[in-house]
Amino acid sequence: MRFPFYSLRTGVLAHLAFLIVSAMLLINMVMVKFSEKDLIEAKLQTGRLLLNSIEQKVGNHIISQHRTWAQLESDRRLKKEINRLLRTGGFSGALIVDRDGAKVLGYGSWGEREEEGLSVCRDTLVTRRPSCSFSGSIWGVIWLAKERVKISSPIFSDGHFLGAMTIYAELRPLYEKLRKAEKIILIYILLNTIILVLFGIYLLSRTVVRPIHKLLSITEQFKGGEQFPNLADSSPNEIGRLSRSLNLMLKRLDENKKELKAHISSLEKANQDLRKAQDEIIKSEKLASVGRLAAGVAHEIGNPIGITLGYLELLKDGSLSKEESRDFLKRMESEILRISQIIRQLLDFSRPASGEMELTGIHDLIMETVNMLKPQPMMAHIKIHPVLQAPKDTVWADPNQLKQVFLNIIMNAADAMTNEDVSNDEIVGTLTIKTLDTEHSIELRFEDKGTGIPQQELAHVFDPFYTTKDTGTGTGLGLSVCYRIIEGMGGNIRAESTQGEGTTIIINMPLYHEGSRTPASERAGDKENVKKI
Repeated sequence: MRFPFYSLRTGVLAHLAFLIVSAMLLINMVMVKFSEKDLIEAKLQTGRLLLNSIEQKVGNHIISQHRTWAQLESDRRLKKEINRLLRTGGFSGALIVDRDGAKVLGYGSWGEREEEGLSVCRDTLVTRRPSCSFSGSIWGVIWLAKERVKISSPIFSDGHFLGAMTIYAELRPLYEKLRKAEKIILIYILLNTIILVLFGIYLLSRTVVRPIHKLLSITEQFKGGEQFPNLADSSPNEIGRLSRSLNLMLKRLDENKKELKAHISSLEKANQDLRKAQDEIIKSEKLASVGRLAAGVAHEIGNPIGITLGYLELLKDGSLSKEESRDFLKRMESEILRISQIIRQLLDFSRPASGEMELTGIHDLIMETVNMLKPQPMMAHIKIHPVLQAPKDTVWADPNQLKQVFLNIIMNAADAMTNEDVSNDEIVGTLTIKTLDTEHSIELRFEDKGTGIPQQELAHVFDPFYTTKDTGTGTGLGLSVCYRIIEGMGGNIRAESTQGEGTTIIINMPLYHEGSRTPASERAGDKENVKKI
Protein backbone atom coordinates (compact mmCIF):
# COMPACT_ATOMS: atom_id res chain seq x y z
CA MET A 1 0.00 0.00 0.00
CA ARG A 2 1.64 3.21 -1.16
CA PHE A 3 1.05 6.59 0.48
CA PRO A 4 1.96 9.42 -1.91
CA PHE A 5 2.53 12.66 -0.06
CA TYR A 6 -0.34 14.54 -1.75
CA SER A 7 -2.72 11.59 -2.18
CA LEU A 8 -6.29 11.45 -0.93
CA ARG A 9 -5.40 8.56 1.36
CA THR A 10 -2.56 10.51 2.97
CA GLY A 11 -4.73 13.56 3.50
CA VAL A 12 -7.56 11.57 5.05
CA LEU A 13 -5.05 9.62 7.18
CA ALA A 14 -3.57 12.84 8.56
CA HIS A 15 -6.97 14.38 9.26
CA LEU A 16 -8.33 11.17 10.78
CA ALA A 17 -5.31 10.75 13.06
CA PHE A 18 -5.52 14.40 14.11
CA LEU A 19 -9.23 14.13 14.91
CA ILE A 20 -8.84 10.87 16.85
CA VAL A 21 -5.86 12.11 18.87
CA SER A 22 -7.56 15.47 19.53
CA ALA A 23 -10.78 13.79 20.64
CA MET A 24 -8.96 11.34 22.92
CA LEU A 25 -6.79 14.05 24.43
CA LEU A 26 -9.82 16.21 25.13
CA ILE A 27 -11.59 13.26 26.73
CA ASN A 28 -8.43 12.51 28.69
CA MET A 29 -8.25 16.11 29.93
CA VAL A 30 -11.85 15.95 31.11
CA MET A 31 -11.30 12.59 32.78
CA VAL A 32 -8.12 13.85 34.47
CA LYS A 33 -9.99 16.85 35.88
CA PHE A 34 -12.79 14.62 37.13
CA SER A 35 -10.27 12.17 38.61
CA GLU A 36 -8.41 15.01 40.27
CA LYS A 37 -11.65 16.34 41.69
CA ASP A 38 -12.69 12.88 42.92
CA LEU A 39 -9.32 12.26 44.55
CA ILE A 40 -9.40 15.62 46.33
CA GLU A 41 -12.95 14.95 47.46
CA ALA A 42 -11.85 11.54 48.76
CA LYS A 43 -8.97 13.26 50.54
CA LEU A 44 -11.40 15.67 52.18
CA GLN A 45 -13.68 12.81 53.19
CA THR A 46 -10.72 11.00 54.69
CA GLY A 47 -9.76 14.17 56.57
CA ARG A 48 -13.26 14.52 58.00
CA LEU A 49 -13.21 10.91 59.18
CA LEU A 50 -9.77 11.50 60.66
CA LEU A 51 -11.00 14.61 62.52
CA ASN A 52 -13.96 12.65 63.85
CA SER A 53 -11.69 9.88 65.14
CA ILE A 54 -9.34 12.38 66.84
CA GLU A 55 -12.34 14.20 68.30
CA GLN A 56 -13.66 10.96 69.86
CA LYS A 57 -10.29 10.03 71.31
CA VAL A 58 -9.64 13.49 72.75
CA GLY A 59 -13.20 13.78 74.11
CA ASN A 60 -13.00 10.33 75.67
CA HIS A 61 -9.81 11.20 77.52
CA ILE A 62 -10.98 14.59 78.78
CA ILE A 63 -14.66 13.93 79.59
CA SER A 64 -14.76 10.22 80.40
CA GLN A 65 -11.38 9.92 82.09
CA HIS A 66 -11.46 13.44 83.60
CA ARG A 67 -8.06 14.38 82.31
CA THR A 68 -6.67 17.82 81.48
CA TRP A 69 -5.03 19.12 78.30
CA ALA A 70 -1.67 19.08 80.03
CA GLN A 71 -2.09 15.41 80.87
CA LEU A 72 -3.02 14.67 77.26
CA GLU A 73 0.11 16.39 76.03
CA SER A 74 2.25 13.98 78.03
CA ASP A 75 0.23 10.92 76.97
CA ARG A 76 2.59 9.13 74.59
CA ARG A 77 0.07 6.48 73.78
CA LEU A 78 -2.46 9.05 72.57
CA LYS A 79 0.21 10.89 70.61
CA LYS A 80 1.31 7.64 68.95
CA GLU A 81 -2.28 6.74 68.10
CA ILE A 82 -2.96 10.18 66.52
CA ASN A 83 0.28 10.03 64.52
CA ARG A 84 -0.73 6.60 63.24
CA LEU A 85 -4.12 7.93 62.17
CA LEU A 86 -2.45 10.87 60.36
CA ARG A 87 -0.08 8.59 58.44
CA THR A 88 -2.89 6.21 57.55
CA GLY A 89 -5.03 9.05 56.22
CA GLY A 90 -2.13 10.63 54.30
CA PHE A 91 -2.06 13.82 56.38
CA SER A 92 1.10 15.57 57.47
CA GLY A 93 0.14 17.23 60.78
CA ALA A 94 -2.54 18.22 63.30
CA LEU A 95 -3.05 21.12 65.74
CA ILE A 96 -5.46 21.28 68.70
CA VAL A 97 -6.37 24.45 70.65
CA ASP A 98 -8.52 24.83 73.76
CA ARG A 99 -11.56 27.03 74.06
CA ASP A 100 -9.35 30.04 74.71
CA GLY A 101 -7.41 29.52 71.44
CA ALA A 102 -4.19 28.38 73.10
CA LYS A 103 -2.29 25.57 71.47
CA VAL A 104 -2.51 22.42 73.59
CA LEU A 105 -1.43 19.63 71.19
CA GLY A 106 0.61 19.53 67.96
CA TYR A 107 1.52 16.61 65.72
CA GLY A 108 3.61 16.35 62.57
CA SER A 109 5.88 18.93 60.95
CA TRP A 110 4.04 22.23 60.62
CA GLY A 111 7.14 24.43 60.51
CA GLU A 112 6.40 27.94 59.26
CA ARG A 113 2.80 26.95 58.49
CA GLU A 114 1.95 26.47 62.20
CA GLU A 115 0.64 30.03 62.52
CA GLU A 116 -1.64 29.39 59.54
CA GLY A 117 -2.98 26.28 61.26
CA LEU A 118 -3.55 28.10 64.55
CA SER A 119 -5.37 30.91 62.71
CA VAL A 120 -7.69 28.37 61.08
CA CYS A 121 -8.33 26.71 64.47
CA ARG A 122 -9.22 30.03 66.11
CA ASP A 123 -11.60 30.86 63.19
CA THR A 124 -13.31 27.55 63.84
CA LEU A 125 -13.60 28.42 67.57
CA VAL A 126 -15.56 31.48 66.54
CA THR A 127 -17.83 29.80 63.97
CA ARG A 128 -17.95 26.36 65.70
CA ARG A 129 -18.35 24.86 62.23
CA PRO A 130 -16.08 22.61 60.17
CA SER A 131 -14.14 24.34 57.39
CA CYS A 132 -11.80 23.48 54.54
CA SER A 133 -9.21 25.70 52.77
CA PHE A 134 -6.52 25.31 50.12
CA SER A 135 -3.20 27.13 49.86
CA GLY A 136 -0.06 27.21 47.71
CA SER A 137 0.25 26.50 43.96
CA ILE A 138 2.17 23.77 42.15
CA TRP A 139 2.00 22.05 38.76
CA GLY A 140 -0.75 19.49 38.80
CA VAL A 141 -1.34 17.05 35.94
CA ILE A 142 -2.18 19.31 33.02
CA TRP A 143 -2.33 22.71 34.71
CA LEU A 144 -1.53 24.58 37.95
CA ALA A 145 -3.26 23.21 41.07
CA LYS A 146 -3.44 23.82 44.85
CA GLU A 147 -0.42 22.64 46.83
CA ARG A 148 -2.03 21.71 50.19
CA VAL A 149 -5.39 21.43 51.97
CA LYS A 150 -6.32 22.27 55.58
CA ILE A 151 -9.40 20.86 57.31
CA SER A 152 -10.61 22.12 60.66
CA SER A 153 -13.42 21.12 63.00
CA PRO A 154 -14.68 22.06 66.52
CA ILE A 155 -14.23 19.45 69.32
CA PHE A 156 -17.43 18.44 71.15
CA SER A 157 -17.90 15.65 73.68
CA ASP A 158 -21.19 14.87 75.37
CA GLY A 159 -22.41 18.33 74.48
CA HIS A 160 -19.36 20.04 75.90
CA PHE A 161 -17.35 22.37 73.67
CA LEU A 162 -13.69 21.60 74.30
CA GLY A 163 -11.79 23.44 71.57
CA ALA A 164 -10.89 23.08 67.83
CA MET A 165 -8.43 21.15 65.75
CA THR A 166 -6.91 21.44 62.25
CA ILE A 167 -5.15 18.88 60.07
CA TYR A 168 -3.35 19.51 56.76
CA ALA A 169 -2.11 17.35 53.89
CA GLU A 170 0.25 17.88 50.93
CA LEU A 171 -1.52 17.29 47.57
CA ARG A 172 1.70 16.70 45.60
CA PRO A 173 1.60 12.86 46.06
CA LEU A 174 -1.95 12.88 44.67
CA TYR A 175 -0.83 14.68 41.49
CA GLU A 176 2.18 12.41 41.10
CA LYS A 177 -0.10 9.40 41.29
CA LEU A 178 -2.31 10.91 38.58
CA ARG A 179 0.71 11.68 36.39
CA LYS A 180 1.90 8.08 36.59
CA ALA A 181 -1.54 6.91 35.56
CA GLU A 182 -1.56 9.56 32.78
CA LYS A 183 1.52 7.99 31.15
CA ILE A 184 -0.29 4.68 30.87
CA ILE A 185 -3.37 6.43 29.51
CA LEU A 186 -1.29 8.21 26.84
CA ILE A 187 0.17 4.89 25.74
CA TYR A 188 -3.35 3.51 25.43
CA ILE A 189 -4.38 6.61 23.45
CA LEU A 190 -1.48 6.06 21.03
CA LEU A 191 -2.33 2.39 20.57
CA ASN A 192 -6.03 3.17 20.11
CA THR A 193 -5.17 5.88 17.57
CA ILE A 194 -3.01 3.51 15.53
CA ILE A 195 -5.66 0.79 15.58
CA LEU A 196 -8.50 3.19 14.69
CA VAL A 197 -6.50 4.93 11.95
CA LEU A 198 -5.45 1.65 10.33
CA PHE A 199 -9.00 0.35 10.49
CA GLY A 200 -10.32 3.66 9.15
CA ILE A 201 -7.78 3.63 6.31
CA TYR A 202 -8.81 0.10 5.42
CA LEU A 203 -12.48 1.05 5.31
CA LEU A 204 -11.73 4.31 3.45
CA SER A 205 -9.55 2.55 0.87
CA ARG A 206 -12.19 -0.08 0.31
CA THR A 207 -15.17 2.25 0.01
CA VAL A 208 -13.68 5.49 -1.38
CA VAL A 209 -10.04 5.48 -2.47
CA ARG A 210 -10.02 2.32 -4.57
CA PRO A 211 -13.15 3.27 -6.57
CA ILE A 212 -11.75 6.78 -7.14
CA HIS A 213 -8.38 5.39 -8.27
CA LYS A 214 -10.23 3.06 -10.62
CA LEU A 215 -12.14 5.99 -12.10
CA LEU A 216 -8.91 8.03 -12.42
CA SER A 217 -7.09 5.15 -14.11
CA ILE A 218 -9.86 4.65 -16.65
CA THR A 219 -10.24 8.37 -17.44
CA GLU A 220 -6.46 8.95 -17.71
CA GLN A 221 -5.89 5.96 -20.00
CA PHE A 222 -8.94 6.57 -22.18
CA LYS A 223 -8.06 7.90 -25.62
CA GLY A 224 -10.23 9.02 -28.46
CA GLY A 225 -10.99 6.32 -30.99
CA GLU A 226 -10.79 3.47 -28.45
CA GLN A 227 -13.73 1.37 -27.42
CA PHE A 228 -15.60 3.24 -24.73
CA PRO A 229 -14.98 1.80 -21.20
CA ASN A 230 -17.91 0.72 -19.07
CA LEU A 231 -17.94 2.64 -15.78
CA ALA A 232 -21.37 1.49 -14.61
CA ASP A 233 -21.50 1.11 -10.81
CA SER A 234 -24.67 -0.05 -9.07
CA SER A 235 -23.60 1.25 -5.65
CA PRO A 236 -26.28 3.55 -4.18
CA ASN A 237 -23.73 5.84 -2.49
CA GLU A 238 -22.02 8.96 -3.83
CA ILE A 239 -19.19 6.95 -5.46
CA GLY A 240 -21.71 4.99 -7.48
CA ARG A 241 -23.46 8.20 -8.52
CA LEU A 242 -20.10 9.74 -9.46
CA SER A 243 -19.23 6.68 -11.56
CA ARG A 244 -22.53 6.79 -13.42
CA SER A 245 -22.24 10.57 -13.95
CA LEU A 246 -18.70 10.19 -15.28
CA ASN A 247 -19.88 7.43 -17.58
CA LEU A 248 -22.56 9.71 -19.04
CA MET A 249 -20.11 12.62 -19.30
CA LEU A 250 -17.52 10.56 -21.22
CA LYS A 251 -20.19 9.35 -23.60
CA ARG A 252 -21.33 12.91 -24.22
CA LEU A 253 -17.71 13.98 -24.74
CA ASP A 254 -17.23 11.22 -27.29
CA GLU A 255 -20.39 12.26 -29.13
CA ASN A 256 -19.40 15.93 -28.99
CA LYS A 257 -15.94 15.04 -30.31
CA LYS A 258 -17.46 13.30 -33.31
CA GLU A 259 -19.75 16.26 -33.96
CA LEU A 260 -16.80 18.64 -33.58
CA LYS A 261 -14.76 16.66 -36.10
CA ALA A 262 -17.65 16.83 -38.56
CA HIS A 263 -17.97 20.58 -38.03
CA ILE A 264 -14.22 21.08 -38.43
CA SER A 265 -14.25 19.13 -41.69
CA SER A 266 -17.10 21.22 -43.03
CA LEU A 267 -15.38 24.42 -41.88
CA GLU A 268 -12.12 23.38 -43.53
CA LYS A 269 -13.95 22.75 -46.79
CA ALA A 270 -15.83 26.05 -46.51
CA ASN A 271 -12.57 27.84 -45.70
CA GLN A 272 -10.86 26.31 -48.72
CA ASP A 273 -13.76 27.42 -50.90
CA LEU A 274 -13.59 30.89 -49.35
CA ARG A 275 -9.84 31.18 -49.93
CA LYS A 276 -10.31 29.99 -53.48
CA ALA A 277 -13.03 32.60 -54.03
CA GLN A 278 -10.84 35.31 -52.50
CA ASP A 279 -7.93 34.30 -54.71
CA GLU A 280 -10.22 34.44 -57.74
CA ILE A 281 -11.37 37.93 -56.73
CA ILE A 282 -7.74 39.07 -56.42
CA LYS A 283 -6.97 37.59 -59.84
CA SER A 284 -10.04 39.18 -61.42
CA GLU A 285 -9.17 42.59 -59.96
CA LYS A 286 -5.63 42.17 -61.19
CA LEU A 287 -6.93 41.34 -64.69
CA ALA A 288 -9.17 44.41 -64.53
CA SER A 289 -6.13 46.52 -63.69
CA VAL A 290 -4.18 44.87 -66.51
CA GLY A 291 -7.04 45.71 -68.89
CA ARG A 292 -6.90 49.38 -67.95
CA LEU A 293 -3.12 49.39 -68.24
CA ALA A 294 -3.26 47.59 -71.60
CA ALA A 295 -5.46 50.33 -73.01
CA GLY A 296 -2.94 52.92 -71.86
CA VAL A 297 -0.06 50.85 -73.26
CA ALA A 298 -1.77 50.58 -76.64
CA HIS A 299 -2.04 54.36 -76.71
CA GLU A 300 1.49 54.84 -75.39
CA ILE A 301 3.25 52.53 -77.87
CA GLY A 302 1.40 54.08 -80.83
CA ASN A 303 3.71 57.10 -80.91
CA PRO A 304 7.05 55.22 -80.95
CA ILE A 305 5.67 52.79 -83.57
CA GLY A 306 4.63 55.73 -85.80
CA ILE A 307 8.07 57.32 -85.40
CA THR A 308 9.77 54.01 -86.19
CA LEU A 309 7.65 53.52 -89.33
CA GLY A 310 8.57 57.04 -90.49
CA TYR A 311 12.27 56.32 -90.10
CA LEU A 312 11.81 53.06 -92.04
CA GLU A 313 10.23 54.94 -94.94
CA LEU A 314 13.15 57.31 -95.04
CA LEU A 315 15.61 54.44 -94.98
CA LYS A 316 13.82 52.77 -97.90
CA ASP A 317 14.50 55.73 -100.18
CA GLY A 318 18.22 55.09 -100.00
CA SER A 319 18.97 58.79 -100.35
CA LEU A 320 20.31 59.14 -96.81
CA SER A 321 23.97 59.31 -96.01
CA LYS A 322 25.61 56.69 -93.80
CA GLU A 323 25.72 59.02 -90.81
CA GLU A 324 22.00 59.93 -91.22
CA SER A 325 21.10 56.25 -91.62
CA ARG A 326 23.11 55.39 -88.49
CA ASP A 327 21.36 58.19 -86.57
CA PHE A 328 17.89 57.03 -87.70
CA LEU A 329 18.71 53.45 -86.71
CA LYS A 330 19.77 54.56 -83.20
CA ARG A 331 16.50 56.53 -82.84
CA MET A 332 14.50 53.52 -84.03
CA GLU A 333 16.38 51.32 -81.52
CA SER A 334 15.57 53.77 -78.71
CA GLU A 335 11.85 53.78 -79.58
CA ILE A 336 11.73 49.98 -79.87
CA LEU A 337 13.48 49.61 -76.49
CA ARG A 338 10.92 52.00 -75.06
CA ILE A 339 8.10 49.83 -76.40
CA SER A 340 9.83 46.69 -75.08
CA GLN A 341 10.18 48.16 -71.59
CA ILE A 342 6.51 49.18 -71.46
CA ILE A 343 5.36 45.75 -72.62
CA ARG A 344 7.76 43.94 -70.24
CA GLN A 345 6.45 45.93 -67.26
CA LEU A 346 2.90 45.07 -68.20
CA LEU A 347 3.80 41.38 -68.65
CA ASP A 348 5.62 41.27 -65.31
CA PHE A 349 2.60 42.69 -63.55
CA SER A 350 0.09 40.44 -65.33
CA ARG A 351 2.13 37.27 -64.68
CA PRO A 352 0.37 35.01 -62.06
CA ALA A 353 1.79 35.54 -58.58
CA SER A 354 3.67 32.64 -57.03
CA GLY A 355 2.26 33.40 -53.57
CA GLU A 356 5.71 32.95 -52.05
CA MET A 357 6.71 35.33 -49.23
CA GLU A 358 10.17 36.85 -49.50
CA LEU A 359 12.24 39.79 -48.30
CA THR A 360 10.88 42.83 -50.11
CA GLY A 361 12.10 46.42 -50.21
CA ILE A 362 9.10 48.76 -49.98
CA HIS A 363 10.88 51.75 -51.54
CA ASP A 364 12.06 49.84 -54.63
CA LEU A 365 8.61 48.34 -55.10
CA ILE A 366 6.93 51.78 -54.89
CA MET A 367 9.29 53.28 -57.45
CA GLU A 368 8.86 50.28 -59.76
CA THR A 369 5.07 50.72 -59.62
CA VAL A 370 5.32 54.47 -60.17
CA ASN A 371 7.62 54.01 -63.19
CA MET A 372 5.21 51.46 -64.67
CA LEU A 373 2.29 53.89 -64.33
CA LYS A 374 4.04 57.03 -65.60
CA PRO A 375 3.48 56.30 -69.33
CA GLN A 376 -0.24 55.70 -68.72
CA PRO A 377 -2.65 58.39 -70.07
CA MET A 378 -4.46 58.41 -66.71
CA MET A 379 -1.29 59.73 -65.08
CA ALA A 380 -0.66 62.47 -67.66
CA HIS A 381 -2.10 65.20 -65.44
CA ILE A 382 -1.05 63.72 -62.07
CA LYS A 383 2.21 64.51 -60.34
CA ILE A 384 3.58 61.76 -58.07
CA HIS A 385 5.78 63.06 -55.27
CA PRO A 386 7.62 60.25 -53.40
CA VAL A 387 8.87 61.16 -49.92
CA LEU A 388 10.54 57.89 -48.90
CA GLN A 389 11.99 58.79 -45.52
CA ALA A 390 11.84 55.45 -43.66
CA PRO A 391 15.39 54.32 -42.75
CA LYS A 392 14.27 50.67 -42.86
CA ASP A 393 11.91 49.38 -45.54
CA THR A 394 12.44 45.61 -45.67
CA VAL A 395 9.31 43.52 -45.04
CA TRP A 396 8.39 39.86 -45.36
CA ALA A 397 5.74 39.82 -48.10
CA ASP A 398 4.72 38.73 -51.59
CA PRO A 399 6.09 41.53 -53.85
CA ASN A 400 3.61 40.85 -56.65
CA GLN A 401 0.63 41.23 -54.35
CA LEU A 402 2.12 44.36 -52.75
CA LYS A 403 2.63 45.83 -56.20
CA GLN A 404 -1.06 45.18 -56.93
CA VAL A 405 -1.98 47.03 -53.70
CA PHE A 406 0.14 50.05 -54.64
CA LEU A 407 -1.20 50.01 -58.20
CA ASN A 408 -4.84 49.96 -57.04
CA ILE A 409 -4.32 52.81 -54.57
CA ILE A 410 -2.44 55.01 -57.07
CA MET A 411 -5.02 54.38 -59.82
CA ASN A 412 -7.88 55.22 -57.39
CA ALA A 413 -6.08 58.44 -56.44
CA ALA A 414 -5.60 59.32 -60.12
CA ASP A 415 -9.30 58.72 -60.84
CA ALA A 416 -10.25 60.92 -57.86
CA MET A 417 -8.12 63.83 -59.12
CA THR A 418 -8.71 63.59 -62.91
CA ASN A 419 -11.06 66.07 -64.57
CA GLU A 420 -12.38 65.60 -68.13
CA ASP A 421 -12.03 69.34 -68.87
CA VAL A 422 -8.27 69.40 -68.34
CA SER A 423 -5.94 70.69 -71.04
CA ASN A 424 -3.07 68.55 -72.33
CA ASP A 425 -0.20 69.81 -70.15
CA GLU A 426 -2.10 70.89 -67.05
CA ILE A 427 -1.33 69.21 -63.68
CA VAL A 428 -4.57 68.80 -61.76
CA GLY A 429 -3.37 66.98 -58.67
CA THR A 430 -0.43 65.69 -56.70
CA LEU A 431 -0.17 62.26 -55.12
CA THR A 432 2.32 62.24 -52.23
CA ILE A 433 3.70 58.88 -51.17
CA LYS A 434 5.36 58.98 -47.73
CA THR A 435 7.10 56.28 -45.69
CA LEU A 436 8.22 56.45 -42.07
CA ASP A 437 9.16 53.98 -39.34
CA THR A 438 6.94 53.50 -36.27
CA GLU A 439 8.70 51.22 -33.77
CA HIS A 440 8.68 47.74 -35.41
CA SER A 441 6.66 48.63 -38.50
CA ILE A 442 6.79 50.86 -41.55
CA GLU A 443 3.93 53.26 -42.32
CA LEU A 444 3.01 54.14 -45.91
CA ARG A 445 0.78 57.15 -46.60
CA PHE A 446 -0.79 57.76 -50.04
CA GLU A 447 -2.14 61.34 -49.88
CA ASP A 448 -4.18 62.63 -52.83
CA LYS A 449 -5.90 66.00 -53.37
CA GLY A 450 -9.06 64.58 -54.86
CA THR A 451 -12.73 65.09 -54.04
CA GLY A 452 -12.55 63.10 -50.80
CA ILE A 453 -15.08 60.72 -49.26
CA PRO A 454 -18.02 61.69 -47.00
CA GLN A 455 -17.50 60.70 -43.37
CA GLN A 456 -20.62 58.51 -43.32
CA GLU A 457 -19.24 56.52 -46.26
CA LEU A 458 -15.64 56.26 -45.01
CA ALA A 459 -16.30 53.10 -42.97
CA HIS A 460 -17.41 51.23 -46.14
CA VAL A 461 -14.50 51.96 -48.49
CA PHE A 462 -12.97 48.50 -47.87
CA ASP A 463 -16.28 46.65 -48.31
CA PRO A 464 -16.52 44.47 -51.44
CA PHE A 465 -18.31 46.12 -54.41
CA TYR A 466 -18.41 49.52 -52.70
CA THR A 467 -17.39 52.32 -55.08
CA THR A 468 -17.79 56.08 -55.42
CA LYS A 469 -17.20 55.98 -59.19
CA ASP A 470 -19.89 56.19 -61.82
CA THR A 471 -21.68 53.00 -62.83
CA GLY A 472 -19.61 50.95 -65.27
CA THR A 473 -16.29 52.64 -64.42
CA GLY A 474 -15.31 50.56 -61.35
CA THR A 475 -15.89 47.12 -59.83
CA GLY A 476 -15.71 48.22 -56.18
CA LEU A 477 -13.20 45.47 -55.44
CA GLY A 478 -9.93 47.44 -55.55
CA LEU A 479 -9.66 48.53 -51.91
CA SER A 480 -11.37 45.35 -50.71
CA VAL A 481 -8.63 43.31 -52.39
CA CYS A 482 -6.01 45.63 -50.89
CA TYR A 483 -7.48 45.05 -47.44
CA ARG A 484 -7.44 41.28 -47.95
CA ILE A 485 -3.81 41.27 -49.11
CA ILE A 486 -2.45 43.57 -46.38
CA GLU A 487 -4.27 41.77 -43.58
CA GLY A 488 -2.99 38.43 -44.91
CA MET A 489 0.59 39.71 -44.64
CA GLY A 490 0.15 40.74 -41.00
CA GLY A 491 -0.35 44.45 -41.65
CA ASN A 492 -3.32 46.78 -41.50
CA ILE A 493 -4.82 49.40 -43.79
CA ARG A 494 -7.17 52.30 -43.09
CA ALA A 495 -8.47 55.42 -44.76
CA GLU A 496 -8.72 59.08 -43.66
CA SER A 497 -10.59 61.63 -45.71
CA THR A 498 -12.05 65.12 -45.65
CA GLN A 499 -14.65 65.79 -48.31
CA GLY A 500 -13.37 68.32 -50.83
CA GLU A 501 -9.77 68.18 -49.57
CA GLY A 502 -8.60 64.68 -50.41
CA THR A 503 -8.09 61.18 -49.11
CA THR A 504 -5.18 59.44 -47.38
CA ILE A 505 -4.74 55.67 -47.46
CA ILE A 506 -2.47 54.50 -44.59
CA ILE A 507 -0.76 51.10 -44.56
CA ASN A 508 1.23 49.65 -41.67
CA MET A 509 3.49 46.68 -42.38
CA PRO A 510 5.70 44.88 -39.81
CA LEU A 511 9.39 45.35 -40.56
CA TYR A 512 11.62 42.35 -41.04
CA HIS A 513 14.06 41.76 -38.16
CA GLU A 514 16.89 39.32 -38.75
CA GLY A 515 16.51 36.24 -36.59
CA SER A 516 12.85 36.83 -35.85
CA ARG A 517 11.42 35.26 -39.02
CA THR A 518 12.84 33.07 -41.77
CA PRO A 519 11.34 32.11 -45.10
CA ALA A 520 10.98 28.49 -44.08
CA SER A 521 9.37 29.24 -40.74
CA GLU A 522 7.05 31.81 -42.32
CA ARG A 523 5.84 29.35 -44.95
CA ALA A 524 5.33 26.74 -42.24
CA GLY A 525 3.37 29.28 -40.20
CA ASP A 526 1.22 30.12 -43.24
CA LYS A 527 0.42 26.47 -43.77
CA GLU A 528 -0.48 26.04 -40.12
CA ASN A 529 -2.77 29.06 -40.33
CA VAL A 530 -4.48 27.58 -43.37
CA LYS A 531 -5.04 24.33 -41.48
CA LYS A 532 -6.44 26.17 -38.48
CA ILE A 533 -8.78 28.20 -40.63
